[in-house]
Amino acid sequence: MANLSVDLCGITLKNPVIAASGTYGFGREFNELYDVGQIGGVSTKGMTLEPRLGNPVPRIAESRGVILNAVGLQNPGVEHFIAEDLEWLKSTGTCVIANVAGKTLEDYEKICARLDGLVDMIELNISCPNVKSGGMAFGIKPESVEAVTRAAKNSLKTTPLIVKLSPNVESIAENARAAERGGADCISLINTLTGMAIDIERRKPIIANNTGGVSGAGVKPIAVRMVYEAAQAVKIPVIGMGGITCAEDAIEFLMAGAVAVQVGTANFTDPYAMPKIIKGLNDWCDKHGVANVSELTGVLQLNGK
Repeated sequence: MANLSVDLCGITLKNPVIAASGTYGFGREFNELYDVGQIGGVSTKGMTLEPRLGNPVPRIAESRGVILNAVGLQNPGVEHFIAEDLEWLKSTGTCVIANVAGKTLEDYEKICARLDGLVDMIELNISCPNVKSGGMAFGIKPESVEAVTRAAKNSLKTTPLIVKLSPNVESIAENARAAERGGADCISLINTLTGMAIDIERRKPIIANNTGGVSGAGVKPIAVRMVYEAAQAVKIPVIGMGGITCAEDAIEFLMAGAVAVQVGTANFTDPYAMPKIIKGLNDWCDKHGVANVSELTGVLQLNGK
């Protein structure tokens, strides 16, 4: 059998397959179907300092090959996670990645400081409105990416920091470099693309929020391209995600430069998606004589070169 373990910022994952934030809760429901400990890691539901109810419904819509969501970071708050879910999730033996969000730099500083040393890694969701900058998301401009990354990093003493990048930007490479300058230990991408679905009978958007984040199999080619561009731009590790449904999809991201991958929407269509992807990775490596899955990272050779 191939060695599927990978090193991510000094942390050993048993395999490179991580549950993406917002699609896996805190893992308890999926543990009723299979042992969550067999996957490489869990990026938790996005958490804020205080509980949030999220956006009004309807907030999820299907389209061909993708889904749209505007859940609005509904979550029980960081203190509830620490009291009710953290120890259980750690007991599974998987890597625990706390996905966090905020409205201000101070929010990010406080939540990172609270979780420092309690989880294996922290992942910054920076596609949130910055109320002190006219509603602009932290993740859009390189300057704000660098600023929020630095604020979060300065609040951490021991826990590695992942910055999750938005694809709705002018240059994914420049924003990747901005996260690196701000002190990120790792970047992950892509977060959802902005989209809209219309109810043609009502002549109104299906989602109450009008627009939502697009994810699912249909976004994979865009995500692979952005992961490649980001990996070329930085020296820190990259986690790739966006439309992964099978082992072959995951391998594309690894070849494009990712050290690990996150699987999101596929968990909705097939709750056993990640165990199947892990098995498929092992089978593919065995078939192709790959002893260590880490050997696949960054092996892509462009045509004409």
